[in-house]
Amino acid sequence: MSRLRVALWLCALLLALPAQAQQAAVVPPSLAAELSVRRVEVTTAFSGAEILVFGATERLIGPEGDEVLVLVTGPETSMMVRQKVSVMGFWINGPSARFNRVPSYWALASTRPLTAMLDRVERADLRLALDQLPLVQLGAQGPTFRNALANLQQEAGLWVDRDRPIEVSGGRLFHARLPLPATVVHGLYQVQVMLVRDRRVVARQELRLEVERIGTSAFIADVAREQPVLYAIACIIMAGLAGWIGSVVFRRG
Repeated sequence: MSRLRVALWLCALLLALPAQAQQAAVVPPSLAAELSVRRVEVTTAFSGAEILVFGATERLIGPEGDEVLVLVTGPETSMMVRQKVSVMGFWINGPSARFNRVPSYWALASTRPLTAMLDRVERADLRLALDQLPLVQLGAQGPTFRNALANLQQEAGLWVDRDRPIEVSGGRLFHARLPLPATVVHGLYQVQVMLVRDRRVVARQELRLEVERIGTSAFIADVAREQPVLYAIACIIMAGLAGWIGSVVFRRG
């Protein structure tokens, strides 16, 4: 009976070894990333900032090793795009399209161009291009309005679609700098750091960045959002006072 028990124990041990070896082989790749700051304060004197993402990988970074890309997206919002039409020599508002789920900020950085790092299917699945954003378009249809939206956001520095390189130091250390314009929307920003190996994303780390308005800037933004009528009246009064003060000053001069 003892020999039978020993034989059964040995069989169970032999069957368990391949499973343990398989679990050991499926250890996820190592990726560590962090932000230089987790909170950006926006005041009336705010002229822009920079998002600094840094980290390290287990293997060497390069064409024959791992690659890294960073994607930053801001809070979603809604935007209206109107087309100007000429009527009897006057330009008036024509057809319009409303876009929902618009990222208020979108920026991408990578160690190499995306086409050299990922295949087309992987880029489409991860939506790593402005033309692949899942925007909901209402009203007038057609690519013209979407292209106009992209141009407006890029001119404002809120959509950064050009290749921004990630700098590598010592083979395994990396850091990326992404611009944050003065017109940035406050709220929570998602920072995704992805490790690419063999043209596939094999590891991912998500970080959070908070952009918060403080002081007079926060008060003005709250009034404009919660009491738009009062905000409009205050703007009209301030504009009238500025014009009156200017006329008095120039009259005395």
